[in-house]
Amino acid sequence: MKTVQQYKICRRLGPGVFEKCQTAKFAASEARHAKNSKKRRPKPLSGYATQFIEKQKVRFMYGISEKQFSNYIKEVVNHKGTIATDYLFELLENRLDNVVYRIGLTNSRRLSRQMVSHGHILVNGKKTTVASQRVQIGDIIAIREGSKKSVLFGDMVNKMKDYTCPNWLTFNAESLSGKIQGKPKNIEGYIDLNTVLEFYSR
Repeated sequence: MKTVQQYKICRRLGPGVFEKCQTAKFAASEARHAKNSKKRRPKPLSGYATQFIEKQKVRFMYGISEKQFSNYIKEVVNHKGTIATDYLFELLENRLDNVVYRIGLTNSRRLSRQMVSHGHILVNGKKTTVASQRVQIGDIIAIREGSKKSVLFGDMVNKMKDYTCPNWLTFNAESLSGKIQGKPKNIEGYIDLNTVLEFYSR
């Protein structure tokens, strides 16, 4: 997706949707856009519009299709014994492409999907090309030995110096591998999954 398209989506849904929208360049673009656009009082959103926007925010953030997301919702509805929002967050965060991003091997989920689909990533020693593969506690995510010399992973040790993994993940810079050591928690609060579930329950 082109940067211009991402900027438009972030303007509508919020800067947290894409990594490119969390930069000084996007902030400068927003300042120019605000200066050139006519000042209009925003219309209040209906309940449906609020729910739809939140759903779209989550979809674009994780880079999943409507069909994939609907399947996640169906699984959440049929799953018993856990809080629905917690389980939905786990399904989203435990996608392999997201874990590769969260570990810090890439600076965007989009690039993580490309890395997985091109066969650069191993799960428990086995190559996989399925970005949506679900990882579990104890799984080890690593860069394929033949890919370590790629420019994609050049100077990874220095790149990782200032990065801190979420507390449910660990990363070993020497072996270029990470491990799932717990369940993800939605502590950032950027996405409102209650609102998303309300949208699908209409």
